[in-house]
Amino acid sequence: MAHGAEFDAIRDLLAEWGPLASGIGDDAAVLDVPTGERVVISTDASIEEVHFRRAWLTAEEIGARAAAAALSDLAAMASVPRGLLLSLGVPESWRTSLTQIARGVGRVAASVECPIVGGNVSSADALSLTFTVVGSALSPMRRRGAKSGDIIFVTGTFGGPGAALGALMEGRTPADAHRRRFAAPAPRIAEARWLSEQRAVAGIDISDGLRGDAEHLARASEVSLVLNGSSAPRVAGVTAAEALASGEEYELLVAFRPDELPDRSEFERRFGLPLTAIGVAVPAGDDPVVITDVGVEPGGGFDHLRR
Repeated sequence: MAHGAEFDAIRDLLAEWGPLASGIGDDAAVLDVPTGERVVISTDASIEEVHFRRAWLTAEEIGARAAAAALSDLAAMASVPRGLLLSLGVPESWRTSLTQIARGVGRVAASVECPIVGGNVSSADALSLTFTVVGSALSPMRRRGAKSGDIIFVTGTFGGPGAALGALMEGRTPADAHRRRFAAPAPRIAEARWLSEQRAVAGIDISDGLRGDAEHLARASEVSLVLNGSSAPRVAGVTAAEALASGEEYELLVAFRPDELPDRSEFERRFGLPLTAIGVAVPAGDDPVVITDVGVEPGGGFDHLRR
């Protein structure tokens, strides 16, 4: 590798990643995909002052959070990660933080067994992390598979990132539980694979908010979704409306046929997360998403689906 500041930065990144960095050194990465599987590719960017502020997060958290957001797109498709490429735009003021950023990226990549197979480093006016993630699946889960009568489930709990962001924007210290959900999301790769194996027929990861991403799935599937707001699982200290609006959750919203529902207790045993039935698909109407019972406590209209 040649000399110079950018090549020195790449050497620092590779030193931090160690064996996790795989096959780096050529002009492009070469990936093996199991016979019969389809390739799933996504790209995602995290930019300073757009997606994060330096005062809010450590350098390691910035790297980890950005990697989790990118890999969550593979989870949405129930695909196995095969490789990650990272293009870094680095201002001079961030040069000494590259190792910490790399540590965060590496920690999340390792958690889902995703090798880091390439990338680029260049100077920039603001820190940016642009990921290309590659996965594969025999049958990728799509947004467009839901039909009227399907039951809608979500993984995890909601509201933490929105509550943390609101506090930070107002100059307040977020609650610890809220900050953890904001600063350290986890891509639900294994969870999505399990749900797909249990015959989930449609899915999406929740980055734009539960209500917003439910609308994306509804429109793609040409149905409407009726969601029970009181059934939306939420962290302590937030309302149902706040949980429905909170973005950057990186949980999953999936649809199942009513005669092929997943074993929710088995899901929780495996992953330590709730799997909650929150709604039903109905024929497409004027509103792609209809929210009911937002003002009441959890435990509303879908308890009969509990296992």
